[in-house]
Amino acid sequence: MAIIKIKDKTFKTFIPEAEIMQRVEAVANRINKDFEGKNPIFLSVLNGSFIFSADLMRFITTPCEITFVKVASYQGTGSTGQIKELIGIGTSLKGRDVIILEDIVDTGLTMKHLLDSLQKQEPASLHVCTLLSKPGRLKVDLPLEYVAMQIPDDFIVGYGLDYDQQGRNLRDIYTIVE
Repeated sequence: MAIIKIKDKTFKTFIPEAEIMQRVEAVANRINKDFEGKNPIFLSVLNGSFIFSADLMRFITTPCEITFVKVASYQGTGSTGQIKELIGIGTSLKGRDVIILEDIVDTGLTMKHLLDSLQKQEPASLHVCTLLSKPGRLKVDLPLEYVAMQIPDDFIVGYGLDYDQQGRNLRDIYTIVE
């Protein structure tokens, strides 16, 4: 188990890269089966999901497209509760099967905001695919169809997830050491 320090916090290995990749491939296989013969558009939520999105896309075998949106509700190690849409979607979603790619669903408030916003664009269907979910923290009911892993309510970093913009480049996922 590796111990790392980012700024003022110490973290230890929680989920190794090999396990992450197995889970990402399993989710991709489900999506490939569910969307066979369709042309879904993946909507990657930046910044945290960029590594997950890239790895997932390499396992997707059905014709598809990808675009990006940036929303933010975190600062440091906690949610601010205020959601800001920073970068909008550059393509029409009307009549499309949309699969949102998220790094982590924590309280669900950001995802709820995003789903409500996207519904106004009249997609044929909306689906949520997340690398990580914290079911114990959910404050809203969400249709989380594709979840690679459920985790406890720990603060984590690595594989795209950050602590104050640091640690996204780590291959493994680390949990904070209290």
